[in-house]
Amino acid sequence: MNSIAALQAVVTAAPFDGEPSDAELDAIDREMPAILADVDLLDAQIMTIGRTPTELDERRIRRARRRVLAARRDLANLTAAATDATVSGGAA
Repeated sequence: MNSIAALQAVVTAAPFDGEPSDAELDAIDREMPAILADVDLLDAQIMTIGRTPTELDERRIRRARRRVLAARRDLANLTAAATDATVSGGAA
């Protein structure tokens, strides 16, 4: 019978310090408005679990969905603008 313990060292050879890198923290900061909008939408949806949503609940959910879409649009535009800036490279 073959043991897989020797193979495990190859898979986990890179040490992980448990801390995010600066690039990962920057990405989280850029995505934070979209993350918070998603949390607001989930909060609005969770409030209606187990009961019939009122008109106020439906408006709250609609507004939260619009905020999610706007935040994702802004994030996509920001990412596209950053990509365009790096692709063009300023070579004119």
